[in-house]
Amino acid sequence: MANSLLERDARVLAGIGKLRTYPLTIRNARGNRLIEEDGREVLDMSGAAGAALLGYGHPAVIEAARRGLTECAGASDMFGASESAVALAERLLSIVPEATDHKVWLGHSGSDANDTAMRAIAAATGRRRFLSFYGAYHGGVSGSMSVSSHPSQRHTLPRAGLAQIPYANPYRPVSGGDAAQAVFDYLEFLFACGCPPDDIGAVFIEPLQSDGGMLVPPQGFLKELAERCRKHGILVVSDEVKVGLGRPGQWHCYQAEGFTPDVVTFGKGLGGGVPVSAIVAPRGVMDFQEAFALITTTGNAVCASVALAVLDTVERDGLIANAAARGRQIVEGLRALQDRHGLIGDVRGRGLAVGFELVRDRETKEPATVEAAKVVLRGYQLGVAFTYVGMFSNVPELTPPLTLSESEADEALAAIGQALSDVENGLVSDDDVARFAGW
Repeated sequence: MANSLLERDARVLAGIGKLRTYPLTIRNARGNRLIEEDGREVLDMSGAAGAALLGYGHPAVIEAARRGLTECAGASDMFGASESAVALAERLLSIVPEATDHKVWLGHSGSDANDTAMRAIAAATGRRRFLSFYGAYHGGVSGSMSVSSHPSQRHTLPRAGLAQIPYANPYRPVSGGDAAQAVFDYLEFLFACGCPPDDIGAVFIEPLQSDGGMLVPPQGFLKELAERCRKHGILVVSDEVKVGLGRPGQWHCYQAEGFTPDVVTFGKGLGGGVPVSAIVAPRGVMDFQEAFALITTTGNAVCASVALAVLDTVERDGLIANAAARGRQIVEGLRALQDRHGLIGDVRGRGLAVGFELVRDRETKEPATVEAAKVVLRGYQLGVAFTYVGMFSNVPELTPPLTLSESEADEALAAIGQALSDVENGLVSDDDVARFAGW
């Protein structure tokens, strides 16, 4: 197509195309489907990396955006109290049962939420060091990148004084033994020899490490980690940006892991597609000092109204239960495919946050990085959009809208099965995926 959307995109938008894994164009979208420039419909099993929590064109989102526009679209909570921002904060506090003496900060993305939380905690505690996991992705601005450790961010140095530990990965334990105990042994060594715990303000936890490979930790691991940190006065931050708000089959992913955070950060799905984020944290942290993050349009009526509508819809329409049911359906379907396809080494996830790790050999677990790119590209060609994550870029990831239906889940599984067969039969070449650098 002459002067196509992809050609125009490549001329004027910086860098974004390098992250893509297939030549998707988006003219429109409705329900759980993207409509391309030529009118072809694609089932979205990525959900805009989890941001499209209710899919596309949801009536509740449209009505809330319209209501926000008539309230006062350009104002923010920085200049005065507004009904939409206050109501959203009240709602967030109501769904975080641990928030007994907490306040809410509103922002635009998970990146700025984690960045602000980090700076507020450092100021309030007087502790300048932080603890996080290798493979973590906490955002794309300088502060949140500085406590991350994802391969896509090698261009950014970690924060001075950051200490990192391995994520307990049952499929690839760091020492070949007990995945959790190896991490605890490393943590105690770190506390004793490299990073005094009294210097650490907080540990940043992804209760399911999504971009690091959709890693589900051993049961009880994060609970014990939180307890060990809390003994030293280290605050526990649960980053729910991608994996929370109903996606894990519960309101929050930390609930599935049995630990109690001090601070919770939200983003992506909170806005159902509009830019909004939030921090729920103790008053002593959030009120320690004003102006940790002054962003003119935070708490604006459009974003706040939409976020409130998203939360109400998730609860009213039973989408948490749907996420649990559809997640079980997808995991069972993928495990059936695992029996037929040697490429699948492991299947894991919680609710509608699912990954399946591809390997070239199940004994050696050699990552099937190129094959993962081919499966994702072939899936798109067959009409289903999803992407891949992981430290070796070999874990196709499924984070669809919580509105996913049973028939749509079956449709996705059929396409994934066909994509695996086509890749195994050599129908997707190295040249086909060479122009997509991906994650």
